[in-house]
Amino acid sequence: MTLQDDAVLKLFQSLGAYLRGHFRLTSGLHSPEYLQCALVLQYPEHAEALGKTLAGKVLPLLGDRKPELVAAPALGGLMIGHEVARALGARFIFTERDSEAKMVLRRGFSIAPGEAAVVIEDVVTTGGSTREVVQALRAAGAEVLAAGSLIDRSGGAASVGVTRAALATLKAVAWPPEDCPLCREGLPVTKPGSRPA
Repeated sequence: MTLQDDAVLKLFQSLGAYLRGHFRLTSGLHSPEYLQCALVLQYPEHAEALGKTLAGKVLPLLGDRKPELVAAPALGGLMIGHEVARALGARFIFTERDSEAKMVLRRGFSIAPGEAAVVIEDVVTTGGSTREVVQALRAAGAEVLAAGSLIDRSGGAASVGVTRAALATLKAVAWPPEDCPLCREGLPVTKPGSRPA
């Protein structure tokens, strides 16, 4: 089973995963909306369907190449990255932040020179985490073919260093903290993501 594009946001809404409020995003920006992918991906049948659908969106970006590995940033990209890897018949690895907040490969993961890779993320806002994974894979010798995400909050504007696809694209509002109208109103900010505030 795969999902049609408009069904993705409806699924998030039906599971209470499209949140409204005042949020500090992983990028550091503030926003009145947040997509909590974990609330959707906690259901294996949804994770599998979204993974198959996202794999289908990424495949046309690869030309005649077959990815040998899929990589995702921990923590948000782990479940969807694993499901995309399964759908593509590739192995799955992930990056983590080290003590200096740099995205690195650990846990004994290695990459063969020229190994064809795809980077998968849950949500892209500025593209920063995906871009860091692309850079880490290239530094390890991979050939990164493309990237994909469940949700693109940038309206298609985020650049990650490779072509990319998303299951749903939004032009979500986000502000630097110093320009945030919700902060000026005194509304408390929530940091729902995996990275500390």
